[in-house]
Amino acid sequence: MVNTEIPNNYTTSPSSVSGTPLLTINREATIDLDSTNSFEGPEKLLEVWFSASPQSLPEASASGGLKAVPSDVWKDMLDLVNCKVLSIVESEEVDAYLLSESSMFVFPHKLILKTCGTTTLLSGLPKILEIAALEAKFPHSLADASQGQATAAAPYRVFYSRKNFLFPDRQRGPHRSWRNEVNSLDRLFVGGSAYMIGKMNGEHWYLYLTEPNTMLTPPATPDREQPIKVLDLPESKLTAERCSMEDEGQDETLELLMTDLEPDNAKQFYLDHASAVAEGKYFQQAHKARVDAHQQLGSIEGVDKARIPEHKKIGCQTGKLCDDGIDVFSNTSDEHSPFASDDELTFPQELTTEGHALGTVVSDSCGLSAVYPSAKYPDARIDAYLFTPCGFSANGVIPSPATGGSTHYFTVHVTPEPHCSYASFETNVPASQTGRETADVIQQVVGIFKPGRFSVTLFEAKDPADDDVGLAKKKGSKLEAIKGYRRVDRIVHDLEGYELVFKYYERFDWEGGAPRLGEVGF
Repeated sequence: MVNTEIPNNYTTSPSSVSGTPLLTINREATIDLDSTNSFEGPEKLLEVWFSASPQSLPEASASGGLKAVPSDVWKDMLDLVNCKVLSIVESEEVDAYLLSESSMFVFPHKLILKTCGTTTLLSGLPKILEIAALEAKFPHSLADASQGQATAAAPYRVFYSRKNFLFPDRQRGPHRSWRNEVNSLDRLFVGGSAYMIGKMNGEHWYLYLTEPNTMLTPPATPDREQPIKVLDLPESKLTAERCSMEDEGQDETLELLMTDLEPDNAKQFYLDHASAVAEGKYFQQAHKARVDAHQQLGSIEGVDKARIPEHKKIGCQTGKLCDDGIDVFSNTSDEHSPFASDDELTFPQELTTEGHALGTVVSDSCGLSAVYPSAKYPDARIDAYLFTPCGFSANGVIPSPATGGSTHYFTVHVTPEPHCSYASFETNVPASQTGRETADVIQQVVGIFKPGRFSVTLFEAKDPADDDVGLAKKKGSKLEAIKGYRRVDRIVHDLEGYELVFKYYERFDWEGGAPRLGEVGF
């Protein structure tokens, strides 16, 4: 079931369609939102799993797991991260939050939080663990009081990753260096592993992950007067590791991190350009409607065509001004006609200012809507936002076209300014569902943004029945040929339960020199 209850400070999108995931917009959060100072495009990405799948939630947990948590509770957590909710797309399997700085996706069994700029993502992690304990009713224990929370749910697995920052000196909290981030995570979890993947003096990517059935770091100074509690985990949790390969077998995440966007192409993510595109389409559609109506009504008998001014005549076939037809609306008084002339049409205000309306225009005009087209995914919903004076974000909720299939997501974020241009694309839609090779999806996305260089990470659960050459490795070999680009780097990692392929590409005609590195090494 799709939730149709909308908070008082929200409004439904003009594009809402019955029977699809519901979109609600937070008007208060979008007031005076300006992206002028959004300089750090590369995002911090956090995934916290509390079970291997929605089907293996602990028996004592709330119905719906994390999706049972009210949106206001998540907003309080996001205040610690320093970002706001712009809108929410709600569906049965996932709630997609479009944020002032990137996105959040809430599934019954896991949360994905991705934030850019100078947000303090890891500052919200202890609160996420507390919310999972108190609101989702996941098994929990005493938390480290120094983290600010009294209780914390033990996650199944945790993943944290990001590209090297361009401006690390402007980051805040634990994000001033990778070392600080790892220390922050190690204070929460036992046995986490940290990696730097790629060239230390070139493009690289950081990853932190925990093993299945993650253990929380015990409080540094436990209260000895309190009785020691032993958690008797429900059967579903105890069997989670045994069924993890089956449940996680479909887990596949593709991420493109693109820099040095082609400047002319990047203009489509500026407000003034998008508004001009919207205005052109608006009046073009209005004029076409007049032509179509004229063709349906036909000519009016008894009218002397010679007396019709040239600018009032409409061609019946081309829609251009000519003397082959008559604009029937010019012979109707304004008082009785439901149609206005082109000169009298008023361009909608929402297509001249930042927001969701222009975000939808950009999503269509740049080609993003065609990555997972409505013809194949009729129930898909894209929630897009265009910022002032530039910048673009979009979440896609992609229900499987197959009966009983899972709902997946994609998310896109663009910082188009030439001195720090960046775009990211992330999705967990399985390649097997699209009917295309992963390289084809990459080629399509790269064609939209035209980066000078980009990195690809393909993170995929391992199949225990596979041979030594895993599926991700096999797919990685097919990513060699991206038209217009040469592969500079390729790294394959065999991780606990997953395989990771990292690749870095540069455009053949790229003349920008070495990668712009604000952060080097550990």
